[in-house]
Amino acid sequence: MAKRKRASEHQPAETLLPQKKHYRQRAHANPFSDHDLQYPASPDAVDWDAHYPAFAGTGKLPEFADIGCGFGGLLITLAPLFPDTLMLGMEIRVQVSQYVQDRIAALRVSEHTHNNVSVVRANAMKFLPNYFPKHSLSALFFLFPDPHFKSRKHKARIISPTLLAEYAHVLRPGGIVYTITDVKDLHKWMASHLNSFPLFEFVDEDTLRAEGKGPIIDAVYTSTEEGKKVERNKGEKWLACFRRIQLE
Repeated sequence: MAKRKRASEHQPAETLLPQKKHYRQRAHANPFSDHDLQYPASPDAVDWDAHYPAFAGTGKLPEFADIGCGFGGLLITLAPLFPDTLMLGMEIRVQVSQYVQDRIAALRVSEHTHNNVSVVRANAMKFLPNYFPKHSLSALFFLFPDPHFKSRKHKARIISPTLLAEYAHVLRPGGIVYTITDVKDLHKWMASHLNSFPLFEFVDEDTLRAEGKGPIIDAVYTSTEEGKKVERNKGEKWLACFRRIQLE
């Protein structure tokens, strides 16, 4: 007598994926609050094999980091395009990071994909160097970050003079910082601070596409929940990218 198949074997892949309605969360979190986070003492303390079991024993480290990854749209889009590149999302909100984790787990089971992507609940403003060794990343993404409109809250913006040194530390020379927002004032703020920092230089979209980074640019524009919302509302998106340079 043939074995009876489990219910999950009869379900189409999409029914196995988590649904956002079960992961309710506030839109933003205060990065200066005590979030009772656990974090590694140093990058050497991170068990990357647990995050990427398919790459266990290879010694590979994440090369793409999506800061404030939200519901993981960028990671989910880029993972199959760069299957040999490890990617990590960092998200401070509990339910949102849990959704991304569950989504990745479901895709690994149902489609046998996305083995190269993972997520951690973390406050990147405080603990980024605890996860990534010096010059280990080739791409840093800041997609539709919290604008923190009030002047007194500008210090909480993810692109700020006090944080750029950390981004330069983890990004290898030649690596790219990708920023995009639908808030023009925030776009000007991020571009101004990155332009003023001696280890970053502006690089235009056409140059990046000519270098083969077109699929990344397309994902930056369209893959996130925030980006799709801007499109539905027929709003504008402001992209600014910067290359990590090596001073002589």
